[in-house]
Amino acid sequence: MAQRVLVVDDDQTVSDVVRRYLEHAGLTVDLAADGRAALESFGRDRPDLVVLDLMLPGLDGLEVCRRLRRDHKDLPIVMLTALGDESDRVLGLELGADDYVTKPFSPRELTLRVQSVLRRSTRFTGSDILHDGELTVDTGRRVATLRGEPLALTVREFELLEFLMRNPGRAIRRNELLQAVWGWTFGDQSTVTVHVRRLREKVEADPAQPRRIVTVWGVGYRYESG
Repeated sequence: MAQRVLVVDDDQTVSDVVRRYLEHAGLTVDLAADGRAALESFGRDRPDLVVLDLMLPGLDGLEVCRRLRRDHKDLPIVMLTALGDESDRVLGLELGADDYVTKPFSPRELTLRVQSVLRRSTRFTGSDILHDGELTVDTGRRVATLRGEPLALTVREFELLEFLMRNPGRAIRRNELLQAVWGWTFGDQSTVTVHVRRLREKVEADPAQPRRIVTVWGVGYRYESG
């Protein structure tokens, strides 16, 4: 069965173009022109991924992202943002968006981003289980637990944690994380910073003084196991 994508944008021309590209890639596409219609469509059709424009009439994209993420922690969300709206982009990432594309954008680039997020969210890698003290990551079931309690991780947060745990003790540059986790060969490295901050809030006893995911100043981050 084809995976389903909900595209939320009040520009009909943009929506139609994006739909054609995504359908050509073999995906089923639903459209919504505002925030409330997006929430109604999601509740009815339960898509596998949401492409969400932040600038929407009425209920804006940030609030839609907040509500979706509140109830659906592992739902992949790709944001559409205006070129100069860096603060909104960072806030969207803080709310749990997995990826973003800046307008004006290439429909082909958006399609590749969507396919990348979907592939990562549905892949099965067998029964590989990573341990670090009371932190356990089951990469096959895509479940992470801390002290026996499940962690509510987004797709990118899970991928980031898995990559870091597979490379303990090594200083990893932000651009390497962008390529390994997001599949970008270039891009805004603040995306990594935001996701690391969110991940620390979930796996560190004191996010302000992290023991697992430590900062290597001028370089990036290093994972310190047990």
